[in-house]
Amino acid sequence: MMAASAIRASRWAHQGQERRIRVSFEFFPPKTEEMEKQLWESVERLAPLAPNFVSVTYGAGGSTRERTHATVKRIINETRLTPAAHLTCVDATREQVDDVIRGYQAAGVRHIVALRGDPAGGIGVPYAPHPGGYENAADLVGGIKRITDMEVSVSAYPEKHPDSATVEADIDMLKAKVDAGASRAITQFFFENDLYFRYLDRVRARGINIPIVPGILPVQNFKQAKNFAERTGASVPRWLAERFEGLDDDLATRKLIAAAVAAEQVIDLVDHGVTDFHFYTMNRADLVYAVCHLLGLRPEARVAA
Repeated sequence: MMAASAIRASRWAHQGQERRIRVSFEFFPPKTEEMEKQLWESVERLAPLAPNFVSVTYGAGGSTRERTHATVKRIINETRLTPAAHLTCVDATREQVDDVIRGYQAAGVRHIVALRGDPAGGIGVPYAPHPGGYENAADLVGGIKRITDMEVSVSAYPEKHPDSATVEADIDMLKAKVDAGASRAITQFFFENDLYFRYLDRVRARGINIPIVPGILPVQNFKQAKNFAERTGASVPRWLAERFEGLDDDLATRKLIAAAVAAEQVIDLVDHGVTDFHFYTMNRADLVYAVCHLLGLRPEARVAA
């Protein structure tokens, strides 16, 4: 099995550019000087791969608003990367959210990732729209489009959002976001590719034809990834847990296993015709860089040479 994976990886390393594989990277705004250093080391490491865009997250209720804005502005001012700023409508009036949209626009942002956002009380707390705010992500997309003709990406959930009663209800919301002006959807991370393909079939059957970009989470830390999955409604297959079993104190082996797992997932997606990928980097570059290398992506300077 590993030999077959290696052969496929080698093939895509040569053919990735021909297939026009495109990637995007997600970062979160740092809280400390040490985290800021780690973030910018990651940005510098991944930037030469010429991603389609890089996104910067936005905390519940705008809790990271200033840090998100500062990170986005630095990306614009100090790199050639195209930033996509996240925006939520939790615990904010329409006027407050509209001010953020205009602030992004003035800073040079031309792409927003529009999300409802998690309740300020955390996942598990019932969501309630702000009395004077946008009701949900579809309403937010419409608000953005009334102010500016920026590109708008939204979220999609192969295993449904935790607050949705059914996958069909979730797809109804995705359709509403598309009707409001969204031009791309990025999925919550998943570990079983069949989940993505079944979801894609259902989405297309509803007449939703925008790109549905798979969100990929290279497992930097299995316990952390499992916790994220539990909070977001994503499943963690038993085989994945077994691969990391007994490696809590073995960082070097964990990294090797993590790279193998992520590589197998993305190569299988490419084999099935997927050409766009969105990586949840967790502000760490090495695993993501390695997987992109397997996809055939090379630093621009080397490609030009």
